[in-house]
Amino acid sequence: MASRQVLLLAAAAVGVMVLLAPASAEVFMVGDAAGWTLKYPPTWADGKTFVVGDSLMFMYPAGEHTVVEVGGMEFMTCNVTGNKGIWNSGSDTITLSKSGKRWFVCGVSDHCAQGMKLVVTVVDVATPAPASPPESFRCC
Repeated sequence: MASRQVLLLAAAAVGVMVLLAPASAEVFMVGDAAGWTLKYPPTWADGKTFVVGDSLMFMYPAGEHTVVEVGGMEFMTCNVTGNKGIWNSGSDTITLSKSGKRWFVCGVSDHCAQGMKLVVTVVDVATPAPASPPESFRCC
């Protein structure tokens, strides 16, 4: 009887550990099969959820493109001055280490103006969602 209780307790403990284990970080290949090129689909990030710890993998022919991280205003105008980082290896992986928006463009010629730009919103799953208001405070 005691050994059965110990076995049940051990099984419950394993179940709790599995439920509390953090989700694995995901690596997203930017542009999927098209990669980070002039054929990069501008809606690539739509419907995707990016979480702190995930990574973006930019694959492109080295020497033909770059990855430049910029701010929001620079993103809108394709301005790469005052950038937050430049990558140019052709195989760049950038870890999304904090929540918020991240903006990336290609810094070569007019590639950004042609649509080689990406904005992602990174969420932190460790931050709990705000609680719903009580039923009595709901409007409609």
